[in-house]
Amino acid sequence: MKESIKSDSKVSKSPSVGSLPLILDIDDFKGEFSFDALFGNLVNELLPSFQEEEADSAEGHGNIVGSDMLANGHVRAPFDAATLTQGLSPLFPEVDALLSLFRDSCRELIDLRKQIDGKLSNLRKDVTAQDSKHRKTLAELEKGVDGLFDSFARLDSRISSVGQTAAKIGDHLQSADAQRETASQTIELVKYLMEFNGSPGDLMELSPLFSDDSRVAEAASIAQKLRSFAEEDMGRQGISVPSVMGNATASRGLEVAVANLQDYCNELENRLLARFDAASQRRELSTMAECAKILSQFNRGTSAMQHYVATRPMFIDVEIMNADTRLVLGDQVSQASPSDVARGLSSLYKEITDTVRKEAATIMAVFPSPNDVMSILVQRVLEQRVTAILDKLLAKPSLVNLPPMAEGGLLLYLRMLAVAYEKTQELARDLRAVGCGDLDVEGLTESLFSSHKDEYPEHEQASLRQLYQAKVEELHAESQQLSESTGTIGRSKGASVASSPADISTNLAANVKAVFTCLLDQVGQYLTEGLERARDSLTEAAALGKAEAAAAAGESSFRSFMVSVQRCGSSVAIVQQYLQILYLAFYCLWMVLMQLHVKKWHSYVQCEAAAYKGLQQCIETVMAEVERLLSAEQTIDYRSPDDGIALIIVRRMLAQVPQHQKLSSNPPENRSDPKQVVAYLSHVLEAAFTALEGLNKQAFLTELGNRFHKGLLNHWQKFTFNPSGGLRLKRDITEYGEFVRSFNAPSIDENLNCWACKVANVFIVAPESLSALFEGTPSIRKDAQRFIQLREDYKSAKLASKLSSLWTSSS
Repeated sequence: MKESIKSDSKVSKSPSVGSLPLILDIDDFKGEFSFDALFGNLVNELLPSFQEEEADSAEGHGNIVGSDMLANGHVRAPFDAATLTQGLSPLFPEVDALLSLFRDSCRELIDLRKQIDGKLSNLRKDVTAQDSKHRKTLAELEKGVDGLFDSFARLDSRISSVGQTAAKIGDHLQSADAQRETASQTIELVKYLMEFNGSPGDLMELSPLFSDDSRVAEAASIAQKLRSFAEEDMGRQGISVPSVMGNATASRGLEVAVANLQDYCNELENRLLARFDAASQRRELSTMAECAKILSQFNRGTSAMQHYVATRPMFIDVEIMNADTRLVLGDQVSQASPSDVARGLSSLYKEITDTVRKEAATIMAVFPSPNDVMSILVQRVLEQRVTAILDKLLAKPSLVNLPPMAEGGLLLYLRMLAVAYEKTQELARDLRAVGCGDLDVEGLTESLFSSHKDEYPEHEQASLRQLYQAKVEELHAESQQLSESTGTIGRSKGASVASSPADISTNLAANVKAVFTCLLDQVGQYLTEGLERARDSLTEAAALGKAEAAAAAGESSFRSFMVSVQRCGSSVAIVQQYLQILYLAFYCLWMVLMQLHVKKWHSYVQCEAAAYKGLQQCIETVMAEVERLLSAEQTIDYRSPDDGIALIIVRRMLAQVPQHQKLSSNPPENRSDPKQVVAYLSHVLEAAFTALEGLNKQAFLTELGNRFHKGLLNHWQKFTFNPSGGLRLKRDITEYGEFVRSFNAPSIDENLNCWACKVANVFIVAPESLSALFEGTPSIRKDAQRFIQLREDYKSAKLASKLSSLWTSSS
């Protein structure tokens, strides 16, 4: 905006200033107009001249006594009548000029307003006319657009109809093309089938396809199709293939074709195997892979797999087998010691593992199904190469004619058996790490020793008898030598002096202590190692996390450990029973037997520690799966909108029923279902109920019950409850309590019963009834405080302040 006062020079101090013209234009009011700015600009044009005049007046009266100084620096003389009579000028001498200027400005502004109002009126009329015209145009456009939409709808319908017709035509064409292709292939197959259905055994008049080495894959595929078709046709006619093979002159149907196809497939398979062998000798893996892929059409490639495994040098080279014998048994088999055999087996099995690992690399690069080939290879290794060395190493001694003690006796065989079993088990684990497909390598390894294990008790007992007899003979020899060296009266009568009863008793006590100390040590070590191995499976299952795979592995390891615990308990019971029998038989050795009881306790301390750790891991495994099942219910809410008259009635019942009575309620549907957790625990704990007995069983179930109760509390703290949710919680607790009652753990029953009757009710009763809910039961107040905070109305009902006063008054 602009405001201007036109003058040739600066505005004078005289009153003639009011005669100056004021020019205002409509453009001055465009944009961001401000009246304050307009007024300020008008005043500022004249104000400087007034200030200069006042300054001059102030200088002329500088000697006036008693004058006042204004705050802006101007002198203000005392106002009195003398001043007026003397004709002095007023304080604002240009007021009249400014008033004149303002009047002129007002008149001009009024004129401008009238002009603007006139223009606005004209513009309003123009806008009204244009708006009417625009509305008319829009109405016409809407009619046109509606017509256009109708046209598009008809066009779209037409396009859709044409498209559907085109799709149907395309489907028919595609089906027709497929039928034509099938018919064409069928015609070709029929032509080939007629070639095979000519003369029995005549394969000379076949198409070049079946003799061209470059098209052998196509020939194999066609031959398999023809064979399947011909055999299917014969099956419908009730003719078996063996009868055709035995009847070379058969002429009806496709019997001749089946026989000729069988001969051709055999010839083609042999040709491919020959090419596979040639490529194998040259280490041409690509050619081997191509042949293996084609051979997979014949009996799923079983012949190629078995042929490859059978042609491995370690199965056909006699020198390799002889080297195995020399490596394990040395040059003289009869003089091999268990330690030498252990070192030899370690070296041999390492060499076998390395060979299988090298073969695995080739198998992975060649065969379409490498796992199947690895299964055949590992099985062949165990059944041929390992069995061959075990047969030479573990020749069963006769129980009638025992081997002499000078050659090691039966004990040597038992030690060899132990060494061979341990090393072969290590080999099985190494082969499993290399890869053996779906082969149960551990079970196959166990089967290698099945006959030895079946007869082991007899050999062990015979060995003990042999060792005992040898020891008795040794003692008799020592006694005879002692008597011969000292001499006795009556030697001429052939009488011999025996040791005194005290000496025999002393020797017997020492021998009994030594034998059974060794027995207890070995049994304790065996049981401890078995439990530790069973614990390893629990650790591996726990490392899998909380997935479903971990659940299956955890259940399997849980059952395996419980079986180990059961067998451990049976073994300990057997040893205990044997010691009691020993005590009755040798009551004179009571001091030695007491020492053996102490030794037994020390021997089983580690065993019991391993069992305790394993049972703790079992509880961890079970609870991990329980938590996973409970977490699956996180989508279930305990705040369903089922609060109605039924809940009001329930609340009134709770207010009237004595607190020691249990409320029976039927909660709404769609509640959380504890049946899945109960079903899992019932299923998995079958092994625990069978394996554990007495106090061990009660302690295990009590610990599991406490953990289960704690897990449920932690799970429920993740929810917010309304009264309907409280009813559902009460029902869930009741179902869990019915299951836990089978544990026969009174403390667990009491906890869950207390929860069902007291704590679950904190979600059901009205806020004003909470004070009466825990009267006489301060023991559960801490849990109640924690769970009351889970009420849906905890904040809205201001329960925090109410409960604070409640607990304070109660205490």
